[in-house]
Amino acid sequence: MKDILDKLGIKSVNAGQSTGQESWEGSGSVLESYSPVDGKLIASVREASREDYDRIIEKATEAFAEWRLVPAPKRGEVVRQIGEQLRSYKRELGTLVSYEMGKSLQEGMGEVQEMIDICDFAVGLSRQLYGLTMHSERPLHRMYEQWHPLGVVGIISAFNFPVAVWSWNSMLAWVCGDVCVWKASEKAPLSSLACQHIIREVLIKNEVPEGVSCLVTGGREVGVWLAEDTRVPLVSATGSTRMGKAVGEAVGRRLGRSLLELGGNNAIIVAPSADLNVAIPGIVFGAVGTAGQRCTSARRLIVHESIYDEVKQRLTKAYAQLRIGNPLDEGNHVGPLIDKQAVEGYLATVEEIRKEGGTFLVVPKVLEGVGYESGCYVAPCIAEVAEQYPIVQHETFAPILYLMKYSTIEEAIEIQNGVPQGLSSALFSLDMRESELFLSHAGSDCGIANVNIGTSGAEIGGAFGGEKDSGGGRESGSDAWRAYMRRQTNTLNFGNALPLAQGIKFEL
Repeated sequence: MKDILDKLGIKSVNAGQSTGQESWEGSGSVLESYSPVDGKLIASVREASREDYDRIIEKATEAFAEWRLVPAPKRGEVVRQIGEQLRSYKRELGTLVSYEMGKSLQEGMGEVQEMIDICDFAVGLSRQLYGLTMHSERPLHRMYEQWHPLGVVGIISAFNFPVAVWSWNSMLAWVCGDVCVWKASEKAPLSSLACQHIIREVLIKNEVPEGVSCLVTGGREVGVWLAEDTRVPLVSATGSTRMGKAVGEAVGRRLGRSLLELGGNNAIIVAPSADLNVAIPGIVFGAVGTAGQRCTSARRLIVHESIYDEVKQRLTKAYAQLRIGNPLDEGNHVGPLIDKQAVEGYLATVEEIRKEGGTFLVVPKVLEGVGYESGCYVAPCIAEVAEQYPIVQHETFAPILYLMKYSTIEEAIEIQNGVPQGLSSALFSLDMRESELFLSHAGSDCGIANVNIGTSGAEIGGAFGGEKDSGGGRESGSDAWRAYMRRQTNTLNFGNALPLAQGIKFEL
């Protein structure tokens, strides 16, 4: 691990603040990053003080005045080079992500691949920031709309995707002409610092204004500063619904914009016609991938009563084959939770399930002994519940899967939609009518609805996000770029008269 940290520029004590080309230690408290894999201290950084934060915002604001004037295809060329740089460091950064937050090495590498993919997407986008033309009702007039960059974009990311979510926002924002200030998760600060080190060479080589890519390290307080700062027109925040409501309220008070990607309580419906050889792997990966710490993790499994017993039997067999352990060992399927606080949340939910009357098909437990010294490893579990249990309405960031029955597809969709969250959903069915109903206006109320694939594993080409308590924001592909720009309607008069509305005339 030391060789990887050295290559990524991570020392025992690190600068925590960066304006892209320049880094320095903050003057706030020391923030230590411990790995949930083995409980060891990886390195420490200094959190930002208010003075550090203001310095970064001022530098970003100055950079925006220059960066917005760089032609969009040239901004795209910088992003293309960043993508190439990420390709060069894919294994090292993926390994650090895995070690610092606990996801499997394959998933850590996959997260970096998502960063590379969004760079490729953004490069093409840099030549496609289209507006519209429209006909004016006035003679010799032309109307059109164009899009302008917003300015400083604040990015608040979560520990579970410590680098990918930043890239989804920043690569699009950069080609749009914005600059970014990144408040990374205090639970994975080193991965964010590594990203700044990786792209620095590209920024310097291309003479990118200092302040286009900024990092400010710290906890909740830094997020509050961003949310309340009128110099930051857009705050994109990823995390819990509780956090998102606080950010949205603070940004809304100053009439700023917020892009919120919040929690999910995602369901998979398994219909009688489902191909279980396809469904079972999708269910298992959705429920236990990243140790259940994805916002798109499968949390509820709604199974038709005619195949309920068969699905139970096959899931029990599949869970018995899961290998839990060091995520850097590619032979393991499930790594640790992020920290002991997450383990306490897992145990509290298990207790609540039992209190409400649920029974466990696959028994929960905290793993101890050799290889589990960090105290962050738990066994994925399956609980048989009724959909009306209060605990089922809540998201727990852990590998807990709720199992319940349904009789008709309409009932299943009602159960699927009957929670406050609306991020991701899935149906396994070979019945065309059921599939079309699930995807219709009367179907899933989520931002993501899949047929014959699981709830997780979204591609960057499609806009990512949810509805209801999941925030309503959209990141990544499709036309998500519009969130990072402001629309302007233009009317151009090329005649020699000024026709006024309603035929009004001024005799001057």
